Amino acid sequence: MPDQSTRIAHIGVAVRDLQEAATFYRDILGLEPSHPETADGAEIVSLPFGDVDVELLAPLVPDSPIDRFLAKHGPGIHHICYRVPDLDRALHRIAFVHPYATAGILVELTE
Repeated sequence: MPDQSTRIAHIGVAVRDLQEAATFYRDILGLEPSHPETADGAEIVSLPFGDVDVELLAPLVPDSPIDRFLAKHGPGIHHICYRVPDLDRALHRIAFVHPYATAGILVELTE
């Protein structure tokens, strides 16, 4: 049984037009969007939906991660964020180093 503090924190939804998408959530569902934030080439607004937020993510620049996601998949769920009580315990610390940096060999590092 998961710890009671383990839950879904938010669901990230990729959209092409942030204002258009936020209008639906505000006018139809009665949710008030937060002030926009920016991260990784995207503009983001959060909408509280019970104890889970919906994050709308729209690209600010071409070839940003959200722009590439939209080009490949179209609008829709981009990610789900799980809140866990102990992030270090939940993660497996593994990293990969690209072959371009290691003379052609994919290198995996672990702790």
